[in-house]
Amino acid sequence: MRFGVLGPLEVRTATGRTVRVPEIKVRALLASLLAHHGEVVPTVRLIEALWGGTPPANPTASLQAKVSQLRRALEDAEEGARHLVIHRAPGYTLRAPEDAVDVRRFRTLVAHSRTRGDSRARAAVLADALALWRGPAFADFADEPFVSPAIARLEEERLAAVEEHFDARLELGEHSLLVGELAALVAAHPLRERLRMAQMRALHLAGRSSEALDSYADLRRHLDEELGLVPGEAAKVLHQAILRQDPTLRQRPAPVAVAAAPRARTDLPDFPNALVGREAALEEGRRLLARSRLVTFVGPGGVGKTRLAVAVAARASADFPDGVRLVELAGLQRRSHALQHWCLAQQVLTALGIREDVEQSGARAGESVCGPELQLLQFAASRRLLLVLDNCEHLLDEVAALVRTLLERAPGVTVLATSREPVRLQGETVWPVPPLDLPRSTQPDALERASAARLFVERARSADPSFVLDAGTAPAVAAVCRRLDGIPLALELAATRVRALGVHELLARLDDRFRVLNSGYRGAPHRQQTLQATIEWSWGLLTPPEQTVLRRLAVHAEGCTLAAAEEVCAGGEITAEEVVDILARLVDRSLVTRGDGPAGARYRLLESVAAYAQARLAEAGESAEVARRHAVHYTELAERARPHLHGPEQHRWLLRLSAETANFRRAAREAAACPAG
Repeated sequence: MRFGVLGPLEVRTATGRTVRVPEIKVRALLASLLAHHGEVVPTVRLIEALWGGTPPANPTASLQAKVSQLRRALEDAEEGARHLVIHRAPGYTLRAPEDAVDVRRFRTLVAHSRTRGDSRARAAVLADALALWRGPAFADFADEPFVSPAIARLEEERLAAVEEHFDARLELGEHSLLVGELAALVAAHPLRERLRMAQMRALHLAGRSSEALDSYADLRRHLDEELGLVPGEAAKVLHQAILRQDPTLRQRPAPVAVAAAPRARTDLPDFPNALVGREAALEEGRRLLARSRLVTFVGPGGVGKTRLAVAVAARASADFPDGVRLVELAGLQRRSHALQHWCLAQQVLTALGIREDVEQSGARAGESVCGPELQLLQFAASRRLLLVLDNCEHLLDEVAALVRTLLERAPGVTVLATSREPVRLQGETVWPVPPLDLPRSTQPDALERASAARLFVERARSADPSFVLDAGTAPAVAAVCRRLDGIPLALELAATRVRALGVHELLARLDDRFRVLNSGYRGAPHRQQTLQATIEWSWGLLTPPEQTVLRRLAVHAEGCTLAAAEEVCAGGEITAEEVVDILARLVDRSLVTRGDGPAGARYRLLESVAAYAQARLAEAGESAEVARRHAVHYTELAERARPHLHGPEQHRWLLRLSAETANFRRAAREAAACPAG
């Protein structure tokens, strides 16, 4: 069975017979699954796509009914096709081969064209790709919000392919034929410089140089009035060449968009060690980039955001013919907002290999962009680029301002950011990078299946080739992985100690983890040299109230409820109401994790963050007072639970008390240590 979205929604059998999908909501369901082909679309998102803000009384049952209708329509047309729509938590997915969807075939052909050095072959492949379009993408759902991101992305891909097709035909000398075709497209897209340049060249070669110059003037006017920009350097050079009647314009130009060597347009570091345990994350990251122009990987320090982002960008490089660039921001220091904004734009220019033009270094009166940003926008306006902005957390305001401008004025630019908290822009897709999988058993074969243990064992063997994972070492390896929360940086730092300490002694010394894990790889950034430096980087970005709440949270064992956090962390200038807001910010900043528990939301610190915060609590002289509050809270909780342990609410209260076992033990130790309290 084949599916088409490059035009009105279309379904055909393998023999080419049209499949009728009845009822608009069933078609909307199929359109939503196709817009996210290869992904699981959550039930809640499908309900929103079908019913918007007015869902039926039982939306889940209603959605299941629509799924059944879709399966029936597919099965009636082709035996076995009902199994293409499958339920997979937390929603549904369309399990169709990639070449069964016209979007995938279009992208494959465009990518193939970029490997062809011959203009005629390239033009032919691009013509085949563009012939797959039967009209605007998702034409019968053009006004529906649930497909609008996919429509915008596909239209950008179509226009890029059209531009490459025109370039190839210009190389073949078809300028006279192209003049009419280009006129309509330029009128519809007056700001696309590459289209303009194709039109200017075609007009000039057709003996209509004055019209070519008029086209440039029209481009300059549109850019100035609508964006406050001037044409990019390539358009300026072509304009001057036409003015001079440069004879080289009569020569067939070199191919513009051939990507036979895409690596030449990437600037991604090669890592000496293989990426471990991130296969699913790589696929998820690639899918996110395919549907969103701003994707932010968030997570605590050391979880591997940079490494994963670089790997995802490398996989996606074929989708960005004008390049993939890594922009490292950790080295930029905090300055005044205006100066920081200038430095950030300059850092991106440097990563792109562009020297700032001194003549353009000052913004014109009334412009809202600085010199480097102006030049960046001129460069990026007509290009398809992927920018990887690494370590954004200390420059969030400046990053947000620059990214917002890029997304608005450079439609071919996609941004993949890494940060310990979201950028918070409209349209941002935030993806929390999880720690590696922890071992569920201490058996050696089970450890080999847990990505945290695999990473630790691989790095330990690199440090000490004599190290073996067997029945004697497996329990200690599993315990090390759990004590370090599956954080890759912590595991790698620990693995380097195996040669000197052995795994059992390493485990025994993790109570003093900051002293033990104090030697990183030579050449790594300072914040990644030691476990303590990684956490200190995040600590230094917190406000004083946030630091206070974080260090007080550390008194809890294995997490706490919101009520416990309010009672234990409030005090001094921080009210219980403020604790709630601060806790939310700490979750956003990847220093506190939120999960579900028997009493609702449960908040937890990674063990290494808790150890660091406990040291800060002692430095602040608050350990005894916060421990007292902790003991009081859990003593009162136990007393409140007592009358419910033999009634209808027994089960609920037993679950709640079980979740607090570690806190009860800690409270008992605190009470025993301070009997007078």
